[in-house]
Amino acid sequence: MSARPQLRFWQIWNMAFGFLGIQFGWALQMANMSAIYEYLGADAHQIPMLWLAAPLTGLLVQPIIGHLSDRTWNRLGRRRPYFLAGALLASFALIAMPHSSTLWMAAGLLWIMDASINISMEPFRAFVADLLPPEQRTRGYAMQALFIGLGAVIASMLPWLLYGIFPPGSEGATSGGGKAIPLAVRIAFYIGAVAFLTAVLWTIFTTREHPPEDMDAFRRMKAEKTGVRAAAVEIFHDFLAMPLTMRRLAWVQIFTWLGFFCMWLYFGVAVARNIFGGTPGTPAYDQGIAWAGNCFAMYSAVCFAFSFGLPPLARHLGRRLTHALCLLAGAAGLISVAAIDDKYLLLVPMVGVGIAWASTLAMPYAILAGALPAGKTGIYMGIFNFFIVIPEILAALGFGTLLERLLTDESTLVAHLGGDNRLAVVVIGGLSLAVAAILCTIVVEPEGYPMRPTEHPLPAEEPSTLSPKGRGQGEGLRR
Repeated sequence: MSARPQLRFWQIWNMAFGFLGIQFGWALQMANMSAIYEYLGADAHQIPMLWLAAPLTGLLVQPIIGHLSDRTWNRLGRRRPYFLAGALLASFALIAMPHSSTLWMAAGLLWIMDASINISMEPFRAFVADLLPPEQRTRGYAMQALFIGLGAVIASMLPWLLYGIFPPGSEGATSGGGKAIPLAVRIAFYIGAVAFLTAVLWTIFTTREHPPEDMDAFRRMKAEKTGVRAAAVEIFHDFLAMPLTMRRLAWVQIFTWLGFFCMWLYFGVAVARNIFGGTPGTPAYDQGIAWAGNCFAMYSAVCFAFSFGLPPLARHLGRRLTHALCLLAGAAGLISVAAIDDKYLLLVPMVGVGIAWASTLAMPYAILAGALPAGKTGIYMGIFNFFIVIPEILAALGFGTLLERLLTDESTLVAHLGGDNRLAVVVIGGLSLAVAAILCTIVVEPEGYPMRPTEHPLPAEEPSTLSPKGRGQGEGLRR
């Protein structure tokens, strides 16, 4: 196998730029979907179930797309065809979403939007491992985190900025009896659609992929395993054969993404109700949702800035310890939200959330990339997504009952948090990030990356998926 050449700064910049557009889609969704559901008449306990489409699509789509992209080579390359297909579909969903008139319509469009974003996003994770040598992968994933942060800052602030031109409160009612989605939110989604497609096209046109070194071996492998059943069998087999590093990182991912999902579910509506004193359809509520978007922009701006410091920090402390400390900062931020009743002070805990977010977008993938077998990067990045979406699915299925039966507005815990159960879920999210930080202690970094003297490389039995036999089977897929 020939060594991957090191890429220059602007080459890494171009290959990661597409994530700016992808994050436009995610950020608009995270900051506004719960509010859109409440505009359309949803109660607090209904919101988690309405979000179920998001993690379910990730669970189904990402491993399939990873499997397919590992086996794709055409005029556009290996990963770029999926970038383009996802961007086109996601742009359509972003344009259609703010025209939802019923809950079922909004939930259906969320399903389409999430599936489309996942089609683009999963190959982007494998893209870094494809094109960069091991010593540059932390920089590559940090650059993705940088664009994720920048995209989220702009997208999260868009409704608030647009309210200066299109003031809230003049939209009337929907045909379903709820309140109409504000015009500023609609225009923000239109802008998001254009940004998504433009950014992805930039990466497609500026970054060249390299074909498999042994094209004959690649074709044989592609021909041997085709069809849905064969793909499902291979995904299941690879799931059972996960490297040790991946199995341990899985637990960190589960609690990390449970924490963030709690925030995305209820932070915006909690701010609108607790700090602004609004209810759906009132100007105070619209302003509260817009301010929550500013809070999301704050943590995204911190993510953007902190991404520059992640590579040197990881080299000094090790990626495992770096990730643990960052997650603790996020935990402190979300838990402290419960003690804040001023909108400007609400920006302070977002600093910790932004630090955790930057690390979450980079460190787990940088650790994982060095532990994956050759020719399996795409499918394993897709399987790794299981540990993001499974906790989100459990939260979507369980939090509605939790709020309806245990965390009612009259319960003792909720009373201490200002009398709104939405805020209690945000605090639970902070506790989950703290658990994820503790679980980082069980992660073992793969060989080939500078570690602290106290850290140890993987045990000899770790590369079970990289046995001589396995190497022979995947040799032709290496670049």
